[in-house]
Amino acid sequence: MKALTRPLAVLYAAVMAVTATRAGSTPDAPAPTVESTRYGLFNLLDQRSAYGEGVFPEPFLVDDSDLEVNEARLDWLHTSANGQHSDFVTTEVEKGFGPLTVELEVPFERDVSAGSVSEGFDNLDLGVRCPIYQFVSANRFIDTTFGTAVEVGIPVNSSVSKNAELVPKVFNDLRLGEHFTLQSIFGYSTLFGGGEDGGLQTFEYGFVFGYTLQHKELPLPGVQQFIPVFELQGETELNKHERGHDSLLGNLAFRANLKTIGSVQPRLGLGFVFPIDAGARQDVHWGVITSLVFEY
Repeated sequence: MKALTRPLAVLYAAVMAVTATRAGSTPDAPAPTVESTRYGLFNLLDQRSAYGEGVFPEPFLVDDSDLEVNEARLDWLHTSANGQHSDFVTTEVEKGFGPLTVELEVPFERDVSAGSVSEGFDNLDLGVRCPIYQFVSANRFIDTTFGTAVEVGIPVNSSVSKNAELVPKVFNDLRLGEHFTLQSIFGYSTLFGGGEDGGLQTFEYGFVFGYTLQHKELPLPGVQQFIPVFELQGETELNKHERGHDSLLGNLAFRANLKTIGSVQPRLGLGFVFPIDAGARQDVHWGVITSLVFEY
């Protein structure tokens, strides 16, 4: 029996070796390792994320939350309500340093009411934002980035700029599939200084819904991406004489990312602004906003 058992054992081992070789490995070969895509502090960020790659459209009313490496923009908002007309012209520059984005915003405001004109530069706004956690599903259908930001408003002592402002914020940029994006941001504003607005605290929030259409899906001449956008911008006063006062604006708009000119990509935007609740209706009956962005 031993003489028969030994040849059978040898034959079995040979068959197993041939089978393993055909499968491209040996029984003792280690399992292949998958390289991690995590990076950053405590590996909370993911290299597969589309954050910072231009897939999120620049908002109009709501604060931007995407990573911007080199960007300049010029916006003009015209609103009308109860015989009063207001114009807001804002220039902005954004610069990226790794995952960090620094922005400088210079706004100018002009109000006309009953023949009386008030105008001047509003607070100079300096902001910083940074992602802190990212999740990307295995098939990349879900791509979400959570982050934090802070904005400081520096008064210039004009007729519309008397109080300093500090606004810490949190944000989320969500992408679902190849088309849909949702940007959400929440902030807590505090005004410093004298006057009736000194000490005012306000909860601010905004949502930006976008649906990106590539040129092959909507072949408009000279347009790389066409993005219908719907925005919600709201605020609730938390103290002072109008505690609990709410104001919610909507904006139905589009953003057209044009073909590059050299290393510069122009991005045009146009939107119609309207009040959603009674609080917003006190200040705005309707409005139009235009936006010109240059990414370079």
